[in-house]
Amino acid sequence: MGKEGVDKMNLLEEAIIYSTVLYQGKTRKISGSPYILHPLEVAQILSTMTDDLEVIAAGVMHDIVEDTDGTIEEIRKRFGERVAMLVDSETENDYPGEDKAQSWKKRKSQSLDKLKSLNDIGVKMLWLADKLSNIRSLAGSFGEYGDKVWEKLNQKDSNCHLWYYKTIAEYVEMDLNKTGAYKEFIDRINYIWPGTFESWKTKYKKYKEVSIEGCKKIGQGAKGEIYRYDEELIVKVYNEKNTYKDVERESALARTAFVLGLPTAISFGIVSVGARYGAMFELIDAQTFSDLIARNSDKVDYYAQIMANLAKHIHSIEVEDNTFFPDAKIQLEGWVDRAIDDEDEEIGADIRRAVNAIDGTNTLVHGDFHTNNVFLSENEPLFIDVDRMSVGNPIIDISGVYLFYVGFGRIDKKKIEDFMGFSYEIALRFYDSFIECYLESKDKDLITQINDKAKALAYIRLIGQIKKKKSLTLKDNELIGDLVNEVKELIDKYKTLGI
Repeated sequence: MGKEGVDKMNLLEEAIIYSTVLYQGKTRKISGSPYILHPLEVAQILSTMTDDLEVIAAGVMHDIVEDTDGTIEEIRKRFGERVAMLVDSETENDYPGEDKAQSWKKRKSQSLDKLKSLNDIGVKMLWLADKLSNIRSLAGSFGEYGDKVWEKLNQKDSNCHLWYYKTIAEYVEMDLNKTGAYKEFIDRINYIWPGTFESWKTKYKKYKEVSIEGCKKIGQGAKGEIYRYDEELIVKVYNEKNTYKDVERESALARTAFVLGLPTAISFGIVSVGARYGAMFELIDAQTFSDLIARNSDKVDYYAQIMANLAKHIHSIEVEDNTFFPDAKIQLEGWVDRAIDDEDEEIGADIRRAVNAIDGTNTLVHGDFHTNNVFLSENEPLFIDVDRMSVGNPIIDISGVYLFYVGFGRIDKKKIEDFMGFSYEIALRFYDSFIECYLESKDKDLITQINDKAKALAYIRLIGQIKKKKSLTLKDNELIGDLVNEVKELIDKYKTLGI
């Protein structure tokens, strides 16, 4: 059974006895009530959502590692691997000697990363039950003390607590929005921070459920896949880690991009597709440029011209208000951090210097520009993926095109063929034609310069992609070394990688 001495029938009873012993003498921070009442309340809330005894038992023990002498290793030995994983998902990192108030945001952010990354539905149930119990207590104290209640906590800023509770609500919404616990959780948040969530979220609401079984996949972006739903509709299905907030944000970005003059499709509704969110679009006979190139390889230059014109159109737009569009340098810094975190310090410094020298502008960049993201609808190109749109130097998009059509071939040419749906040779032809059309020039020196800069950034991204693997082979490490050296040679040629 994966446990020593505890079977399914006795699991919950053993967890209650174990917790009662360890919590003996401990009290709650504000109310002063016996601490054991909190984990028992969490277990009761969980029982309204599930009859899974492992999840309920984890609810009884969720604070043991943080607040007692109990350990994850002991819980694993006594109650099994899954119960230990569930308890660990709620256990914050400890920073001995560091002030609790100072480490509050860091501890909460790291814990939220666990919530977002773990796929077990029990994790989300456990988090919701625990935080509902906490906010019940907080709401009661808030009703009695008002804003003075924050002075009793390690974190004195009520906005920080709002951020924490609101983020949890967004992360668990898709799976648990139909439960009474979720409705009460939203209601309590709105009691303390009025207007945080729309009132309908506290009532029963079922998203329209759609199935993509038998639907043809017609596109793919950074956040999900796109399917032809019927003759008039397509649905974008977001990855599991995307929340309702992420979908709403992209819809807002799309509307803003549309107002700025970009040919962007606007979703008319959010749906659920199994355990994932989806967005519906009305696009009759729309086809991705990847599909068009795959079926009409003799027209590669024609499609490259359209894509180049579209890229230039994006890059011709300057944004005065950056409310919606972040600085692309944040994305660039992320690429560098992943690529050179453990490389030679001198080389790392050179790479950072070259990247930091890229001119910052208010020019729009797409951030994920390729033929799987652009549709031809009624003979006009149309975006359906704008979640990475930002402001910065156009080299960011050019380097992305290089990565998708040339760079990934350094790992495996088939990677490009599988993603794009056409051969590596056609991908190279597309890229060469795209660059000439974008630059409106066949000047070899100019093209070489832009290719070099695009290659340098693409290879930085490629190194980061390789390093995502759980374990690296000898071949992986050799390729990383080769790519780092090539990037170093390229950045030595230019003062800046920008265009």
